Amino acid sequence: MPGEGRDGGPRVTVEVLNASGKPGLAKTATRLLRRAGIDVLTFRNAPDSVGALDSTRILVRRGGSPVGERIRKALGTGRVAVEPDARRLLDASVLLGADFAPPRLEFHP
Repeated sequence: MPGEGRDGGPRVTVEVLNASGKPGLAKTATRLLRRAGIDVLTFRNAPDSVGALDSTRILVRRGGSPVGERIRKALGTGRVAVEPDARRLLDASVLLGADFAPPRLEFHP
């Protein structure tokens, strides 16, 4: 995890995949994570092969569980699992489940 994030902590890069079945959650989660100083590289719906998830999963691809805990804290939910994957050029994959209930965010024009 080279570099430093906007919040002064180590730079963390993630992808956000909506596996909840509720439209728009990946974009909302991206805003929450970015406000917490986490770099979101991509956000989109999860592939059909993942299916609908009841609970949010945070899969740490590089680093250890502190990376996942930082993401979990920013989202307010999620189970952290360390599943290294050197093919992915990011620190974690976030799979949003139906339990993800974000707070109402203020939008600026």
